[in-house]
Amino acid sequence: ECVSGCVCPEGLFDDGRGGCVEEKDCPCVHNNQWYSSGQKVTVDCNTCTCQKGGWSCTKNVCYGTCMIYGSGHYITFDGRFYDFDGSCEYVATQDFCGDKKSNGSFSIITENVPCGTTGVTCSKAIKMFLGKTELKLENKDYKEIQRDVGGDVHYWNRTVGLYLVIEASNGVMLIWDKKTTVFIKLSPAYKGKVCGLCGNFDDKSNNDFTQRSGLQDTNALKFGNSWKQSTMCPDATQEIKPCDVKPHRKSWAEKECSIILSEVFKICHSKVDPNPFYDACVHDACSCDSGGDCECFCSAVAAYAQECSKAQACVFWRTPDICPIFCDYYN
Repeated sequence: ECVSGCVCPEGLFDDGRGGCVEEKDCPCVHNNQWYSSGQKVTVDCNTCTCQKGGWSCTKNVCYGTCMIYGSGHYITFDGRFYDFDGSCEYVATQDFCGDKKSNGSFSIITENVPCGTTGVTCSKAIKMFLGKTELKLENKDYKEIQRDVGGDVHYWNRTVGLYLVIEASNGVMLIWDKKTTVFIKLSPAYKGKVCGLCGNFDDKSNNDFTQRSGLQDTNALKFGNSWKQSTMCPDATQEIKPCDVKPHRKSWAEKECSIILSEVFKICHSKVDPNPFYDACVHDACSCDSGGDCECFCSAVAAYAQECSKAQACVFWRTPDICPIFCDYYN
């Protein structure tokens, strides 16, 4: 029985765009976009080429990135997104782990303090221990302290746009926006050899909540508390929802943060899920109620923009009205 419609002649294939092509010319799909045979895309530090309808990728092992931003938001090296509001110093990441505690070469500590009156915390200072050198990043600046223990690890620093970048010879890099956002990049040599709030960098996100004792947990509070530096600090006992504490700020926060879900970021939505970043933005915009509310909002949107850039979706979202940056000054 005949069925009406269009089919490709024998030996040719539908290219998804209304045409027919030979198998060698089949297109590929990546993030809901079509690519012709031979086209290349960059995924993290690898290049993928479209061949016969499938992707052929280089197999470089990439640097891992952990991001800590705003009021207690963490994205681990393996991509797990969670919130933890503790007021203390915590191990963000270190290679003093397991039974080889004495063999480590670095440790990065984040000092979290309350921001606003709702009880959420922001990163106020970062301590970076590289061998016998301690760097303290605070108040838009950093200072170096020499200690008696540890080996020699060389480092160099530079300013890139808004960020202070500290790069060490042992494959550790720290990027700080001089406010509440910090990125930690580690060379692939550290895969599975680090621990702390940034997880263990073993390409599996389901075991990132490994406590200091080595036990795995599913609860972000217990996991976070286990990595505090001082037993004098109280444990964080509940997840704070600042919009419930300050309901009058909620509608303002949702209106401001809707830029993340809007057309402005449309090119990025299929590449990086905007929802966790939107929720984090609303959380931060509600919580910063004692000044600095614009800074909290801007950091939250910038965090999403940063992930978009990593996924090759460049978004121009800053305007004279929304989180402007005075480029003449920074240039």
